[in-house]
Amino acid sequence: LADDDLPLHGVFIRAPRVRELGPEVEVLGEREGEPVLLRDGRLLLAAFHPELTDDLRVHALFLEMVEEAQRKEVGVGA
Repeated sequence: LADDDLPLHGVFIRAPRVRELGPEVEVLGEREGEPVLLRDGRLLLAAFHPELTDDLRVHALFLEMVEEAQRKEVGVGA
């Protein structure tokens, strides 16, 4: 995430827990040693609600992923 030196505050409401990770899963964020933000290719998983804070880094990452997928679809650089 951009500015990943800064803590990312999340709102957890009945948050799911990740029990296993596949070999391609990238852990982007943890809370108390547990993964809470993950990416697997074109999929993004957050165990919290990024829309309930003013921090837009998760939203920005999602938009970057959409743009990346669109570039790959039309064959324009990756």
